[in-house]
Amino acid sequence: MKARVQVMLKNGVLDPQGEAIRHALGALGFDGVEGVRQGKVIELDLAEGATNQDVTDMCEKLLANTVIESYTIEALDEGAA
Repeated sequence: MKARVQVMLKNGVLDPQGEAIRHALGALGFDGVEGVRQGKVIELDLAEGATNQDVTDMCEKLLANTVIESYTIEALDEGAA
């Protein structure tokens, strides 16, 4: 099983990296960017028999700080990752 986990800061949580990216884009002449949220993508190559619940448990225990971050899980086709 292959899975992709996308982790983002929750709405309302200050995103200093996103703000730095927005500022840098403005400095490069990209004036139309009004906001940036920065996150991370984690691709997992899991042993046969792994379940979505296993991936959820990984997110809850390690991959995301659920106090300030949300996450989504996407199951991938074997050739996609």
